[in-house]
Amino acid sequence: MLEGLHYQNAYVCDELEAGIDLFRGRGLEKDPVIIPVDQTVVTPGGPKRQKGRICFIWIGDLQYELIENEIDEVGLYANCLSNGGPLRFHHICFRVPDWADFRSRVDAQEFPVAMERGLSAEAEGGLKFLYLDAREVFGHYIEYTWMPEPMWQHIRAM
Repeated sequence: MLEGLHYQNAYVCDELEAGIDLFRGRGLEKDPVIIPVDQTVVTPGGPKRQKGRICFIWIGDLQYELIENEIDEVGLYANCLSNGGPLRFHHICFRVPDWADFRSRVDAQEFPVAMERGLSAEAEGGLKFLYLDAREVFGHYIEYTWMPEPMWQHIRAM
């Protein structure tokens, strides 16, 4: 399952500021906003907590997401093994135009859902995402997102 607009490559790093520094002089034009994240996601094993800090760096039409993990009850980021450098490639992300249509086909495709957010009533009209575990085929996870257009424009402006 590969569909939608590929707009992001994501990396796990031990120190977010050190990761950001690696982009200075390589296309980073302004300091990114660091966003604290503390959320509960749905997994095959039930609800799990994810806590950390992230930032988004846009270079052209590609967004680089840097993730500093603090609490990873899912184990999704902790299993991203060191490559000897400060950034470890983790996943790519696609934006899909119709979440209900996309989600209706997820269970019929080959990759298992690793985690998901956006199933509850309070998430209606807000950001929805899920990660598929595509490591056996592609060597990484694939994230899919849906968000309202104003939220997308806000993220593009960051």
